[in-house]
Amino acid sequence: MPETTSNKTKGKLGEQAAAKYLEKQGYKILEKNYRYSRYAEIDIIAKDKDTIVFVEVKTRSNTAFGHPFEAVNSAKITNIFKAGLYYLKNTKENYKKYRIDVISIIGDLQNNNPKIEHLKNISLN
Repeated sequence: MPETTSNKTKGKLGEQAAAKYLEKQGYKILEKNYRYSRYAEIDIIAKDKDTIVFVEVKTRSNTAFGHPFEAVNSAKITNIFKAGLYYLKNTKENYKKYRIDVISIIGDLQNNNPKIEHLKNISLN
């Protein structure tokens, strides 16, 4: 089933809120919506001190259909990992440390009052 315009808009607003959140935490945003392939995109690439962070953002109005973190499965993490390695290989910088984070956003994005949760260093284990 195709994604509706309202879901795309909600996703973009969620990504904007996540980027603001990360900047407030001291991260530097390097890229948004970095596309590796038709199947793999990294929502946000940021720098946290000396570490590159590949961030997946999941946004929901509520948890009626599950928590946003539940939508990030091993296939998604694998795709982010592949895209991240591609980014590292093709960037001019020589980053030694990297990780994958997931940010969950639940609530009303129109009124700028969503609940934001941040899981750091997600792995496939």
